[in-house]
Amino acid sequence: MYSNLYYAFKDWFGVEWTFLKLINSFGFFVAICFLVAASIVTMELKRKERNGLLTYTEEKIMVGAPASFLDLILNFFIGFLFGYKIISAFVMKDVLNDPQSFILSTKGNLLFGLFGGGLFAGIKWWEKNKEKLATPEHRVIRIWPHDRVGDMVIYAAIFGFAGAKVFDNLENWDTFIKNPIESLISFSGLTFYGGLICAGLAIAFYAKKNKIKIIHLADSFVPALMLGYAIGRIGCQISGDGDWGILNSSFISSPTGQVIPASASDFQMQLAHNSDFYLSINKSLDAVRHASVQPFWHLPDWLFAYNFPHNVISEGVRLSGCDSLQYCSQLPIPVFPTAFYETLACTILFFILWSFRTQLKKAGQITGLYLIFNGIERFTIEKIRVNNKYESLPFQPTQAEIISTIMITAGLFFFFWITKKETAAVSS
Repeated sequence: MYSNLYYAFKDWFGVEWTFLKLINSFGFFVAICFLVAASIVTMELKRKERNGLLTYTEEKIMVGAPASFLDLILNFFIGFLFGYKIISAFVMKDVLNDPQSFILSTKGNLLFGLFGGGLFAGIKWWEKNKEKLATPEHRVIRIWPHDRVGDMVIYAAIFGFAGAKVFDNLENWDTFIKNPIESLISFSGLTFYGGLICAGLAIAFYAKKNKIKIIHLADSFVPALMLGYAIGRIGCQISGDGDWGILNSSFISSPTGQVIPASASDFQMQLAHNSDFYLSINKSLDAVRHASVQPFWHLPDWLFAYNFPHNVISEGVRLSGCDSLQYCSQLPIPVFPTAFYETLACTILFFILWSFRTQLKKAGQITGLYLIFNGIERFTIEKIRVNNKYESLPFQPTQAEIISTIMITAGLFFFFWITKKETAAVSS
């Protein structure tokens, strides 16, 4: 496991670049996810523009004006944060041993903050001054939907993160009540469906405001969402952020981190030996969910049982021989690597959606298929995934099972309603 890029580069290339500790592995793949998704959405929007399904809007802008006071203040603020936190991380003692705690704290270097703020504000003033006209003037420009992808990505990132945190805290209400501030600002604990719902609502509002046909925008977004989700799950797998499956009772972990085959009695002994850990997250040892699955088709053991050594959330028991202050934990009994399964499944589903996008001519059909595919994939994986259940409800579903069921139902209704509606219109 690699909590940040420092450990990955150290293991792969034998280099120890301390600054890479600032780049969280999960965050790195989330960034790649947004970049790839933005590229795919841009391509799809351009295709729909060429086909006459989307068009431009006209806006009046001011050209040749100097930097405003608000421009300078905003850039100073961004530069101040950069200097106060990022630059300071390289000069303050022991900061990079725990970069996440440093970023979430009030610690920093005021001098570097002021330098960064002044630099960013100065660059903004210089850029505007180069374009300054003797008499600033208004000009009308055309803005196509694909020109707005950058804004939509920002909306998706901000509201997606906020929604992911809110839904995660709703799912883990007991933990939130105990420490609400830490639960809200912590980098861990994100719920995909919460992010999807809130980001979707924000982008729909943005599209309506800017006169973009929402149904065509949705059809352009859903293939990117499927692939972005697959990429994001790579980050979950590599960092070991707790997004994993139930125990595979056919294996146990050795003290030094090896995954070894086990009999039923070996499993029970390992469970009892690590009862303190398992009772901290289960009501009783009998409540620990597990399944016994042996590898098949000559596939490697880790595809069926992985113990997530050196995971980023320090979950499990301490690894023998690990002398680091952080990331020295492993799961005493391996689990199903569900994040990896989701990466495979959603990559395949992306290519299916991508191939169908030009064959299904009716607006909204691709969106309907996405809701069906995504809902089925997530509902299925929840059966072997660790997640909190709503025990007060019938069948004790997880939050993801409830939302995925709604998505499948809505997707089926939407797909067939669109198809029937368009067919009826052609017949008449």
